[in-house]
Amino acid sequence: MGRKKGLPEFEETAPDGFDPENPYKDPVAMVEMREHIVREKWIQIEKAKILREKVKWCYRVEGVNHYQKCRLLVQQYLDSTRGVGWGKDHRPISLHGPKLEAVEAE
Repeated sequence: MGRKKGLPEFEETAPDGFDPENPYKDPVAMVEMREHIVREKWIQIEKAKILREKVKWCYRVEGVNHYQKCRLLVQQYLDSTRGVGWGKDHRPISLHGPKLEAVEAE
C-alpha cells in the first residue's frame, strides 16, 4: 500500500453533457463545469503572478532603462490581467482595463 506516483489527472476540456441553457438539468455536469471554470481562472491568475514577478525582476535589473527594456513584459502582464479574477464574467471586455483607444493613441 502506498501512494500512486505521478501527477494527478485533470480533464482539460469542459465537461460533456453540460447545457448552458439549462444548467440544472444535469447536476453532475454543472458541478464539473464549475470546477472547470475555477481551475481555468486559477491558471490565468497564476500566469499573471509569474509575469508580475518577471516584470519586478526586469525593473530591478534594468534600472533607469526599464521603460524601454521591460515594455514587452509589461504589455504581456497587462494583457494577462484583463478579465482575470472573480466577478468579471458578465462585464464587457471594454470595462476590464484601460480604454483601447487611449493605449493605441500613445
